[in-house]
Amino acid sequence: MARLTFESLNPLSLEQLSRISEDEARAALERIRWPNGTVCPHCGVIGNSVRIGGKAARPGLWRCKDCRKQFTVTVKSIFEDSRIPIRKWLLAFHLICSSKKGISALQLQRNLGLGSYQTAWFMAHRIRHAMLQEPLASLLTGTVEVDETYVGGKPRKGTGPHKRGRGTRKTPVVALVERGGRVRSKKMERLSGENLKAAVRENVHPLARIMSDELAAYKGIGKHFEGGHALVNHSRGEYARGDVHVNNAESYFALLKRGVMGAFHHVSARHLGRYCDEFSFRWDHRGTSDGERMVTALQKAEGKRLMYKQTRP
Repeated sequence: MARLTFESLNPLSLEQLSRISEDEARAALERIRWPNGTVCPHCGVIGNSVRIGGKAARPGLWRCKDCRKQFTVTVKSIFEDSRIPIRKWLLAFHLICSSKKGISALQLQRNLGLGSYQTAWFMAHRIRHAMLQEPLASLLTGTVEVDETYVGGKPRKGTGPHKRGRGTRKTPVVALVERGGRVRSKKMERLSGENLKAAVRENVHPLARIMSDELAAYKGIGKHFEGGHALVNHSRGEYARGDVHVNNAESYFALLKRGVMGAFHHVSARHLGRYCDEFSFRWDHRGTSDGERMVTALQKAEGKRLMYKQTRP
C-alpha cells in the first residue's frame, strides 16, 4: 500500500485515518499545527528547528536552534504528557467533530480500544477544552436570537416535587444565535434580568436586532440595540410572527438536549460549560466537512492544557 501523506488524507476521512501509522499521524498533526514551518513552543521562532534522529531519540523530537530546547508537536497543547497514541487522538477528534449529537466516553473507549472509561472520559474533555469558545473577534451581528433553557436529567422517584422552568433543580443555559451564523452558549448560575442582559450586551453588537421570548428578564434590552427588541409570546401559543421567532436558538437547544439525553445520559453542572463549547463549535462549523471541522478543532488545541485534577469535583 502506498504511503499516506497529509495531502492524500484530505479531507481527512475516518476510513483513511483508521489506516494510518503512528508516524503518519504525527506528520499529519505537525502539518496541521505548523502549516508555515516548525514553531518552537518555547520561544515562538518559526522554521529554525532541526529534527533529532537516531535510535536514542524519541519519535518526532525537534531542537530549536535559537533557544536550544527540545520539543515535539504535542508540547504546549492538549496532547502534552498524554500516553495515548497520536493516531487515536486524531480518530477521537474526528469522531467527536462528526457526531452531530456527540459521542459518549464509553462509546469512544470501545471504538478506540482505550484501556479504561476514565481515559476516554478525560480524553473527550480535553477535546472539548480545545473547542473552548474564545472571546469573539467580532460581536454577533444582524438578527440575534436569545433563548434560555434548563439542562439536566429526569428527577428520581421519591425525591420530592420538581418544578419545570424557574425553580427547577436543573442547570440554566442561555444561547445567543446569530441568524445564518455563529452561536454563543454558556451555563448560567441563575437566569436573572441582570445576568441575561449582561450576557447579551457582552456578545452582541449595538447595531443588532434582538429576538427573544416573553420572559420578563429581557424587558428593556431593546434600548441597548439600534435594531430594537422583538418578542414572541409562547404562553399564548405564538411561535412565529413573520420573521420574529427564536426557532434557531430552540434548534440549538434541541441538539444539546438530545446529546445529553441520548449520548451522555448525565452531565454534571460543573462540566456543562464544556459540553456547550462542543455543541457550539459544531454549530459554528456546520457548513464545513467533517474533515475540515476536525482540522479546525486540532488547530484550536494550540497552547491549551487541561489537567485531570481540574476535571474532578
